[in-house]
Amino acid sequence: MTVKKNPIVALEEHYWDPDLVALFPGREGKRASELERRMFDMGELRLREMDEAGIDIQVLSHGAPATQKLDAETSTRMAVQTNDRLAVFVAGKPDRFAALAALPTPDPKAAAVELERTVTKLGFKGAMIHGLTNGQFIDEPQYWPIFERAQALDVPIYLHPSFPHPAVIEAYYKTYAAEFSWLIGPALGFTVETATQCVRMIISGVFQKYPKLKVVVGHLGEGLPFLLWRMDHFLSRDDRPFREVFEENFYLTTSGNFSDIALNASIAALGVDRIMFSVDWPFATNKEGVDWMKATSLDAADKAKVLGNNAVSLLKL
Repeated sequence: MTVKKNPIVALEEHYWDPDLVALFPGREGKRASELERRMFDMGELRLREMDEAGIDIQVLSHGAPATQKLDAETSTRMAVQTNDRLAVFVAGKPDRFAALAALPTPDPKAAAVELERTVTKLGFKGAMIHGLTNGQFIDEPQYWPIFERAQALDVPIYLHPSFPHPAVIEAYYKTYAAEFSWLIGPALGFTVETATQCVRMIISGVFQKYPKLKVVVGHLGEGLPFLLWRMDHFLSRDDRPFREVFEENFYLTTSGNFSDIALNASIAALGVDRIMFSVDWPFATNKEGVDWMKATSLDAADKAKVLGNNAVSLLKL
């Protein structure tokens, strides 16, 4: 891939593979038809909306539901098939697209193998994991082979939200879910579930075992930059403080959170070099995201870092 100077790179941009999505006929939070049309589009519409907003490169990742809720054999088979198809698409326009792999986390050893295959054979830039794996958090020791391989390959793992555990939905959100359907998802449920995933990883010791592991979190950190002082105060381990892990092992994207307050808090927590632009297309519009970033108070050099140069560096575009 040849990348121009100061490109605009959108890092968390989604699509759906029809065969993988077909395995979830009753999937939660079914999207409206217009959103579905964009999720399945791998051609003219996607490129036109990128061009209209001035986005040079989309880093594509399969949207939820992905392979985290399948059985081990099915998830492995579908991850390989889905990644192969995505690789063919990216190869057709390598100047405009890059990819994050879908991983069969229900079989952690197979997931580590698939991560290596997609990076070394298909040129993928890392992987995305959607929420819990059949009800289990990713910090559990059986999943650590994935992190071991990611560190060895020097590629990031993107932790993306999915719907919370059914017991959490029942206890925390059911009362208001009918009236406020997005409460379970992007309004609160996604944030709580993904922030919990991150916190559990930090206190589990996985970053002590794999100190060079890189993790990307969207939506400007799922509230963690705001909570960092209290998290560090109460949750630091003797061998490595909570804040140190967050500052040295995590990267954040702007996906679907075009907030000056959240951006400033994220930069204060991690520094501008660890913040990367994302739209969360098609759940947000390309133009909305680009226009917001260009209007922020960041100087030109920092805007260039966030809009693309940080992603070029992390993903080796």
